[in-house]
Amino acid sequence: MKRAARQRLWLLLAVLALLLLAGWQWQRDARHANGNLTTLDPATVTYVALALPGAPAERYGKRDGHWWRIDGTPTRAVDARLNDLADTAAAPVLSWRPASDFETAKIGLAPPHAVLTLDGQTLEFGEASVTGPQHYVRVGQRIALVSSRYVPRSPATATTALH
Repeated sequence: MKRAARQRLWLLLAVLALLLLAGWQWQRDARHANGNLTTLDPATVTYVALALPGAPAERYGKRDGHWWRIDGTPTRAVDARLNDLADTAAAPVLSWRPASDFETAKIGLAPPHAVLTLDGQTLEFGEASVTGPQHYVRVGQRIALVSSRYVPRSPATATTALH
C-alpha cells in the first residue's frame, strides 16, 4: 500500500471514530435531558396571564395570530413580547426536584416573584439560585431550575391601544 493511501485510510478511520463518539455523546445527552417546564407547544398557546408583585394581573389572548390584552379595554400587545412569554412553556429545565425538598420562602416562592399562566398551566417564579443565572420555578409539586432568561417581566409597557 502506498504512503498516500495509508494516510487517507488513517484519516478516514479518525473521522469515523469522531463521528461515532459524537453520536454516542448525543444519545447520552438525550437520555439524561430533564425536559421542558411544560408539555405545551409555545406556538399553540392562546392565553397568557401574568401576575407580578405590586402590579395588577395582566391577561392576554391570541386571536387571528396576534396578541391582545383582554382585561379591560381590548388593547393590541407586542406579539414578539407575548411570544417570548409563551416560549417559557418550552424552557429547558436544568434540574427537577420535589417541592418538599425546599423551604419555599427561602427560594422566593412564598409568595412567588412572578406567576405566569399559559393555557391553564401555572408557573411560579422564585429567586435566582446561588449557582448561576438560574431561577427556581414551581410547576405543580415540583421545583425546576431554569435559565434566568425565562423569568417573566411585564409586557404592558409595550402595548398600544387600537381604535
